[in-house]
Amino acid sequence: MPSSTVVSTPPVSDEVAAAFAAYFHGGLGPSHSKLTTAFAAGGYSGDDPYRPADGVPNKEQRVYTVVSAAVRRPQTAKRLVEALLTPLRVAGHFDPERPGYEAHHFKSLRQALNRTGWDLTVEGVLTPLGTIDLTTGGREAIDEHIGRLRRSTDDPGALLGSAKDLLESTAKFVLEEVGMPAGKKDSFDAIWHIARDRLGVLPQLVDASLPGSAEIRTILQSSWRIAEQANSLRNLQGAGHGRTLPTGVTPEMALLVVREACSVAEFMLTTLDRQMGRR
Repeated sequence: MPSSTVVSTPPVSDEVAAAFAAYFHGGLGPSHSKLTTAFAAGGYSGDDPYRPADGVPNKEQRVYTVVSAAVRRPQTAKRLVEALLTPLRVAGHFDPERPGYEAHHFKSLRQALNRTGWDLTVEGVLTPLGTIDLTTGGREAIDEHIGRLRRSTDDPGALLGSAKDLLESTAKFVLEEVGMPAGKKDSFDAIWHIARDRLGVLPQLVDASLPGSAEIRTILQSSWRIAEQANSLRNLQGAGHGRTLPTGVTPEMALLVVREACSVAEFMLTTLDRQMGRR
């Protein structure tokens, strides 16, 4: 099964350049030699203004200059960003228990990367925002994505896109697990209907003789409405549509959509686990 989305935007921008440079303000951060290694690994040695004999410019200016060059020529920008993250991770800049950790630097860098379509995990690892690779990650990829979304508070457009991707991947995973893989041309509505049917959570499948059956049916229908409307919002604005938010979609509203989408996805996955004898 293919990944649910493909990220083509490079993880660099003027904001990303400034956020990376902040880690090196006042001489902080990994050494000049480690920066030289990172720039070479990323393919941007020729853009490095550093003069070792003179010791200028400083590390902050070096990083900003080289990442800015990657904005203009982004062919290997992802490689550069990952090469810069490595020495920062090793030095403990993403570990709250280590002296080098600065929460505001992490938040600024993560927000900047989010706006390019990428995320930075709490361990300092670059990941595509919204992508769930079911081929290599399976259930763990979905669980990790749910956890990441529950911690998110940033870009409303990216959040809505990620919520939709999570819900689509969850339905596809359910169908794969029950031996009915989704077709390439199956719509979001179709795969969700079949997944709900296979799990026995369609409202009409609830035994009307059970106490509370009417309420349960309403709740199950509401869970589908959340998935349906998250998909509709994504189609109105998401990453492929310029991220023009519909009127009324505030960051708080986007976060509400994400949290509800996570709950619906978890309901489907735990129901699947119970039926597969995994709980």
